Amino acid sequence: MHGICEIRWHGRGGQGAISSAQLLAHAAYLAGYKGVTSAPTFGAERRGAPVTASTRLSPHPLRLFSQIVNPGIVIVLDDTLLESADATAGLKEGGWLLVNTHLGPDQFGAGGRFRVATAEATRIATDVGLVVAGSVIVNTAMLGVFARATELVSLEDIRRSIAAKFSPSLAQKNFEAARITYELTLLK
Repeated sequence: MHGICEIRWHGRGGQGAISSAQLLAHAAYLAGYKGVTSAPTFGAERRGAPVTASTRLSPHPLRLFSQIVNPGIVIVLDDTLLESADATAGLKEGGWLLVNTHLGPDQFGAGGRFRVATAEATRIATDVGLVVAGSVIVNTAMLGVFARATELVSLEDIRRSIAAKFSPSLAQKNFEAARITYELTLLK
């Protein structure tokens, strides 16, 4: 990567969009990026409400902390946000749209403007036991989609980032979700 990669996360309160933005920044740092930032966008923060977060990656130190308006990558933790939150707004032509959905990438009307990767992160997170208080936590599973589609970080970088944040048993579940989604990601 030569320039700054800007990533915008779309999720619902409680799904872990802010945590995954931070985990990705840490994984990128472990991968050798010199500039990494992560920031939430605050609004009416409550469980289930739409939330956004951002991650920036750069081979050079960063001094840029503004909100991301024209991301090269959009990661959507809940596919209903594609319509209700206009998640693809500003997505650069040729960028990536990464979606947690049971649908294949061909079912998204990208019209050739951007590339699409999909994975059933909800099912995978449920299968590995990432359910807290009745909510399925899909954020770390979507890190696997990111690694597979973009190749900007490796699964090993993600594993190390997850291991630094969680207890060993939780880290194993979270990494297993990322690993399985990596393997099952569909790309267009």
